[in-house]
Amino acid sequence: MSRETAGRREMITVTPGMRRLCASVLGMEAIVVGLFTPVAINTQNVEPAVAVTVGIGLAVLCVLVTGMLKRPFAYVMGSLIQVLAIVAGFLVPTMFFLGAIFAALWITAIFVARRVEGVTSR
Repeated sequence: MSRETAGRREMITVTPGMRRLCASVLGMEAIVVGLFTPVAINTQNVEPAVAVTVGIGLAVLCVLVTGMLKRPFAYVMGSLIQVLAIVAGFLVPTMFFLGAIFAALWITAIFVARRVEGVTSR
């Protein structure tokens, strides 16, 4: 195995701590984006079909990705969810702030878990 291949492999290594922390972030985010639906309908006058599609759709996506966190591609999907949560701010402006918070938590969960498990494995 070449150094380049080994480096790539290490970048996508999924650790138990990373799975746990990222699952926690996505679980809490599922609740928040699910509650986006009634807020969008009642306070921002967003069409119910659009609000349900965005809010419940993102919540279901969070739950599905949480179940796939053993696979490296799920972390790419989780990152996409963070972007979509921020973009939901165009419907409910508060989501710009909440989406940014969850994106920061997502990034922190990945890096902190990798760092902590890297230190404990030595």
